[in-house]
Amino acid sequence: MNPASVMKLLTSLAALDRLGAAYTWKTDVWVEGEIRDRRLTGDLIIKGYGDPSLTLERMWLLQRELRARGINEIRGNLILDTSYFELPALDPGAFDHDPLAIYNAVPAALLANFNATTIKLNPGGDGVVLSPDINLPGLTLRSHLALDNADCGEWKDRVTPSIPDPAQHELVMEGAYARACGEKRMSLNLFEPALTFDNTFRALWAESGGFITGSTQPGIAPADTPPLLRFSSIPLADALRSLNKYSNNLMTRNLFLTLGAEREGAPATLEKSRRAVREWLNEKHIAAPELVLENGAGLSRIERISAQTLSRLLLAAYADPNFSEFESALPILAVDGTLKRRFTDSPLAGHAHLKTGTLKDARALAGYVFNRAGKRMVFVLLVNHANADRAEAAQRVLLEWAYDYRPEPARKRRGRK
Repeated sequence: MNPASVMKLLTSLAALDRLGAAYTWKTDVWVEGEIRDRRLTGDLIIKGYGDPSLTLERMWLLQRELRARGINEIRGNLILDTSYFELPALDPGAFDHDPLAIYNAVPAALLANFNATTIKLNPGGDGVVLSPDINLPGLTLRSHLALDNADCGEWKDRVTPSIPDPAQHELVMEGAYARACGEKRMSLNLFEPALTFDNTFRALWAESGGFITGSTQPGIAPADTPPLLRFSSIPLADALRSLNKYSNNLMTRNLFLTLGAEREGAPATLEKSRRAVREWLNEKHIAAPELVLENGAGLSRIERISAQTLSRLLLAAYADPNFSEFESALPILAVDGTLKRRFTDSPLAGHAHLKTGTLKDARALAGYVFNRAGKRMVFVLLVNHANADRAEAAQRVLLEWAYDYRPEPARKRRGRK
């Protein structure tokens, strides 16, 4: 069946076992030129290796490390090396014709802030004022939003962002916006990853008082020269918490590609990653003849896995030394992540770690239930149906059955001594 985002469990488990909980990605920086009086006269070269956790805060830390090495001004170009990933052309709108949705951002060796461009919306006068979260001089914003007195509610459902002409870098927002909403933020997948990285790097660099005189160009980092700076990511165990609790597709797709590159060498490709996951399953003696992998994140119409295979994976994880890291990365029912607002009135609240999966025609839950009898139970429920959005009642019934389940005591055997 199509497991939707529950497929992230397979990618996460394979990564924890293959790479280890302390695994980190790297981002390397070289200079070509001379550094004198806090000025680089030459080019700055940045090579990415797929770090999916390079947020605004961590980008600021990377730049702080550069300043600590004596660079305030860059009188040259910014060279971006994205060669660690080798991917076919990926259309962010191919999945559901919504290319600006942040969950549709495509993987890349150099990523900034999950490839998100965040726009602030503020009611003012008779309209809505749009502004970027960080200064992006190349982006034009145009608001066609009607301001009204409705309840704020699900305000994003009333706002339609679009880029009529991608060559113009003009974002238009249409629809309606309630005064009661006040200031809100909307994160969008506006640009391809290298351009988002460039925009973010330059904006943060300028905010700290620096400047770059040259343009941004693709290139290849020096192969025989150690980098000026090697910036490490957060550990894999920490990355998995963001990845699974908030079902981050982009982080998972980058992690999936990392598995292939670490197993077979660079550049990372989808086929290498598919082979790496299948080899790992074979080593764990988990037969999965039904398995179909596309990107390892579940953002797919073709990915397939069975409830039985997922159950075996979850049982194998329980016996693994990394189990505590794996379970703690899953959303806690009625407490956090994608389960924060679900089943809040159930006695199960706080008693289950479960990964959610949601597509138009698929609903899934898989993980562990800690029941009344003090037993941890593996739980898997997959629904593929045109009316899958009605599955929550069935999920509740099965979860509460698992929570109340108490195995019958085994009968004592009688026999000769």
